[in-house]
Amino acid sequence: MMSEGQGRSPLWTSAEIETATGGVRRGPFFQVSGIDIDSRELAPGDLFVALTAERDGHEFVEAARARGAAGVLASRPVAEPYVLVDDTLVALGRLARAARDRAAAARRGAVTGSVGKTSVTQAVLAGLRRAGGAHGSVRSFNNHIGVPLTLARMPADTRRAVFEMGMNHAGEIAPLSRLVRPHAVAITNVEAVHVENFDDGAAGVARAKAEILEGLEPGGGAILNADNPWFEELAATASRAGARILAFGSAPNCAARLTAFSPNSEGASVEAEVLGRPVNFALRQSAPHWGPMSLCALLMMVELGVTIETGLEALAAFEPLAGRGSVLCLPWKGGEILLVDESYNASPVSMSSALRALGARPAAGRRVAVLTDMLELGADALAAHRGLASVIAAQPIDAVFCAGPLMRGLFDALDPTRRGGYAPDAGALIDEIGAALAPGDVVMVKGSHASRASAIVAALVERAAPRDDG
Repeated sequence: MMSEGQGRSPLWTSAEIETATGGVRRGPFFQVSGIDIDSRELAPGDLFVALTAERDGHEFVEAARARGAAGVLASRPVAEPYVLVDDTLVALGRLARAARDRAAAARRGAVTGSVGKTSVTQAVLAGLRRAGGAHGSVRSFNNHIGVPLTLARMPADTRRAVFEMGMNHAGEIAPLSRLVRPHAVAITNVEAVHVENFDDGAAGVARAKAEILEGLEPGGGAILNADNPWFEELAATASRAGARILAFGSAPNCAARLTAFSPNSEGASVEAEVLGRPVNFALRQSAPHWGPMSLCALLMMVELGVTIETGLEALAAFEPLAGRGSVLCLPWKGGEILLVDESYNASPVSMSSALRALGARPAAGRRVAVLTDMLELGADALAAHRGLASVIAAQPIDAVFCAGPLMRGLFDALDPTRRGGYAPDAGALIDEIGAALAPGDVVMVKGSHASRASAIVAALVERAAPRDDG
């Protein structure tokens, strides 16, 4: 019986969950319209999966019931109804495989890369939605839990789906790819990110990213960045896997070749040749790396059965994601400032691209960069930070504020006329930035998630909000 408040179409019945997972139902028959692992985000009618990770999900079954969970997947007795299994994470994987197998007509894509994989995945998903029958990753659900959860949520009538796959270590992407069994894969790029986990640095990262090819369906497409230094190695691996190679970039032989990228006040205009056809389209992103990334997304859409026309419409309408280039116009000291939020993560490549994008933005006042440490760069971390000074020197950026021990290296390398301020951590820099910004300024905030660049964004938004003193 459908639980109260369950207005969505049934996704799984308890009998199907039993069959897929090898579990045993306890209590009455039930059916669910969604799946969740967080009791705080669960919607009425969902299946609550009680994972045992940092916290034991069984402790939150009561909270899940209170939010309207229709059933529970558990590895020990809980309030009925539930399906009892030996291991809930293993069972979630089995449910994911069952979802893949029952949606036999669905074409599946998978995206990985050091920079841009979340934005590319979401841009592809936007195109799939325009074409109809779409399913895909939400947020950055790209690990050993997020990918099977996303796949298990896939409805039986799905026509096209796209999955994001991430890694910190070798061996993490291969099982995800074999689970999804994509018809097309994309590797946005390979950069020196997470290199502290690889003895041979970026070469190890390249091999780890190439694991996405291990689950590729026979004859599937491998969408690769021809401008990346690791293209030849990735292409060789793809060829050995029997993939059709679809290159994107600036080289003449690319399946999608970028011929012009022109930032403007609304984002950028793009000129390219895609599968032998000249195309011109607008983007709402202005960072230079969005030129090739848009072509990567477009090729994936085409591989999944979306027309080029629909793909271009989706790209033109695709808004930058929060923390990945989203733009906020904030009231500030009697005027306005423009805040570019790049606070979700950072690497030398994405940082350089964001700085060039800031330099290209029209500004009534100054262009201000607020930068926090880039993490997981290994032994070359300090040199990578200092190296950003030459990028900044080539841009019309008026002031740079830096936070973190690694960013001290950049701050010291800057021309003194560009030094806005320095603090050992993000929180200690907030007051100085707030005092320095003036109406008409364009301020871009970027750094790795753990270095708390997002705290600076949140503080600026809070200070801009009108206060109710009454």
